[in-house]
Amino acid sequence: MNYLEKHPMIMIVIGVIGISLSAIFVKYSPAPSVVTAAYRLLWTVALMAPVVLGSKARRKELFQTNKKTTLLCAVSGIFLALHLVLWFESLQHTSVASSTTIVCTEVIWVALGFCLFLGGRISGRAALAIAITVLGSVLIAWSDSASGGNHLYGDILALIAAISTAIYTLIGQKARRNTSNTIYTFIVYTFCAATLLIITLAQGHSLTGHGASSVIVGLLLAVFSTILGHSIFSWCLKFLSPAFVSASKLCEPVVAAVFAMFLFGEIPGIMQVIGGAVILGGVLFYSQVEQADSPS
Repeated sequence: MNYLEKHPMIMIVIGVIGISLSAIFVKYSPAPSVVTAAYRLLWTVALMAPVVLGSKARRKELFQTNKKTTLLCAVSGIFLALHLVLWFESLQHTSVASSTTIVCTEVIWVALGFCLFLGGRISGRAALAIAITVLGSVLIAWSDSASGGNHLYGDILALIAAISTAIYTLIGQKARRNTSNTIYTFIVYTFCAATLLIITLAQGHSLTGHGASSVIVGLLLAVFSTILGHSIFSWCLKFLSPAFVSASKLCEPVVAAVFAMFLFGEIPGIMQVIGGAVILGGVLFYSQVEQADSPS
């Protein structure tokens, strides 16, 4: 790891590719959205279990986690499950470019949630960044509504998915105060997987009968999008600034859109491109404002 620690940009590139492949993999799954999401989390928990349970220190921390933290992790996992189901379903109705760009507004909803429910304050520049991001979402929705089909419905699902993951993030900030990142994510992912299983059964679906490709897609999502995606960004925080790591995630819609152009022939319209650029600009501006306003 010494070489990677000296060159963390390599990990940033791997992380961006990993999260960008998420929307692409989902498109290849013939299973219902909730089943695909369940496969992803079941694989993730299965891959993490040996790491957590194979270490005496981690086992001790896991079993000594207090009830309040466990409850927060459970609620966090439920909202993560809702995010995955809604986003995966969104990708069935709208383009990869529109869906991934709208989901990237998560940071904006985190800011609003922090202000409305946790007593935080939003500066004038932060409010401007939020307004810019909302404007970009409106432009994409306008473009997709004019194109016919269920694109607007997919955009709305992506927006609710972004809000769901924002709630997951806000709750997680509290839960992680008393536990390590590894144990926190393992507990959250376990509850998330359980929630997805319950939703799957409640909707009358089965985990079997969807073909081997669905199971493989779930494994690829777990490895590339979760372990080689989001987990890598967490690792990079040790060597790069939070603002830079957050900004690098904004490459996801662009890279995902390029993949979709070549693999699915999804060519974004002019208004989609403008709306996406406005959203990414707003989120990037907000990230810079947040970094500047945070105490050093």
